[in-house]
Amino acid sequence: MDLYFSCSLTGGRLDQPAYAAMVAHLQALGHRVLTEHLASETVTASDGGLSPEAVFDRDTAWLRACSAVIAEVSTPSHGVGFEIAYALERGKPVLCLARDGVRVSKMVTGIRQSGFAFRSYADVHEALRHMEAFLASPDGPR
Repeated sequence: MDLYFSCSLTGGRLDQPAYAAMVAHLQALGHRVLTEHLASETVTASDGGLSPEAVFDRDTAWLRACSAVIAEVSTPSHGVGFEIAYALERGKPVLCLARDGVRVSKMVTGIRQSGFAFRSYADVHEALRHMEAFLASPDGPR
């Protein structure tokens, strides 16, 4: 299945090791992660040469093409919020993950739309279990 992984870039990269583990796990399960580059330590260098318009066009095309979105939302990000809303408006299932104890916007935690799930996790292994459950659930990817 084609998945869109969303995470903070400009808001901070504190969770980059978790991003990398999540993307690697999804790939090990046989999924294609359209945004696998976002988990890289050098993502800002790889996307740095692209214009804002090119990034928008590429990423919205991937959002339209994906089967589901998995977003790590521990670090606030305008882009991640936009991607979540864009996907939901197109009927894409969305899973948002956040580390235990972080404050997440009520605009995210308050979503009650079908196909949306928010889960917190104590460690990356719990996050991986949440992803597996979401991908296997009837309300998750179709």
